[in-house]
Amino acid sequence: MKLSGNLGELTYCLNVHPAETWSATRAALCGPVRAVKAAVSREAPFAVGLRFSARTLDDLSDCAARDDLKRVIAEEDYRAITVNGFPYGRFHGTPVKEAVYLPDWREQARLEYTVGLADLMAEIAPSGETVSLSTVPGAFKPGAAAAAPQMADNMLRVVAHCMGLHARTGVTVALAIEPEPCCFLETVAETVAFFEDHLFSAKAMARLADLSGSTRAEAAEAAPRHLGLCYDVCHAAVEFEDAAQSLAVLGAAGVPVHKLQLSAALRVPKMTPDTRAALGAFDEPTYLHQVVSRRDGVLTRYPDLGPALGLAEAEDGAEWRVHFHVPVFVEDLGTLGTTQAFLRDILASHAVRPISPHLEVETYTFGVLPPGLAAGTVEEAVTRELRWVLGVLSR
Repeated sequence: MKLSGNLGELTYCLNVHPAETWSATRAALCGPVRAVKAAVSREAPFAVGLRFSARTLDDLSDCAARDDLKRVIAEEDYRAITVNGFPYGRFHGTPVKEAVYLPDWREQARLEYTVGLADLMAEIAPSGETVSLSTVPGAFKPGAAAAAPQMADNMLRVVAHCMGLHARTGVTVALAIEPEPCCFLETVAETVAFFEDHLFSAKAMARLADLSGSTRAEAAEAAPRHLGLCYDVCHAAVEFEDAAQSLAVLGAAGVPVHKLQLSAALRVPKMTPDTRAALGAFDEPTYLHQVVSRRDGVLTRYPDLGPALGLAEAEDGAEWRVHFHVPVFVEDLGTLGTTQAFLRDILASHAVRPISPHLEVETYTFGVLPPGLAAGTVEEAVTRELRWVLGVLSR
């Protein structure tokens, strides 16, 4: 939904719905998404945070299916302005863990999938629209650094393709890289360095000019329009980023935020036997739940919650942030807390100086939350999240 002033559009990400085929995605758009729109944007168009798996994208290569998608968007009064191109394969009901990053940006399959999404979005987005397309932060971290030039080149190939799409369709598709703990790009500092060294450098602009058939000046002007970040608030909070400073660093480096994902993580101010026991309820087998521990200002990272809990009393006294998306309206979990305060800081900054044109609530974990944490249906919980964001922004 469009927010007042110049605060952009607010939606939620459809990766919360188990939909790995076009038929399942259609059912989501005509079922729970319709219910959410009726609750928060009954009389006005509703932006949808689309998600198309590789299988769904293949389904939509059929002209009849593609026409059906366009018809659903029109009839339901949706706006196709953002898409989650992060999870390539199945995302619910099976162990995902670090396989969620595969294929990563070292692989041709990731390039082809992203180009396919860009083509689809340029076809279904409103004329003249800017579309954000979020994607994996390069790769899972182990062994990824050596492939930085290769990953950057694949990303520049997508940018060149999007430049061509814009010339042909008038739709601007922006690739939005999403830093995440324990990945090649996990902190704002690492991300800025990658952009400066590999994506926005003079050498990169020469390469982009060659790929797109443009001049270097044209490439330099187009690059930030088609390439930037998806700033996931949960991920930044887990990394102990400073909300205002992280945004200032990105701004100073000229790295745009094309999508702002509104999310909250688990926070443990001080690890104790009681908090370890409480965290055990969140140690589930589907998703990767990275942990960043802080003791005396020093950060230690663990790739998943289970191994971190296995350290037992060795981590007592440390502060933990855990990459487990919890409903944004939840602040107090009794023994545990959340990073909702960080999200409030980000929203306060956005209200003063807009960070991104696309705001997307992204709590995809309703199916694996401990009992009672999010009462009601998924659409009821998502509606409550959107209303919470609207309430914070209106203050």
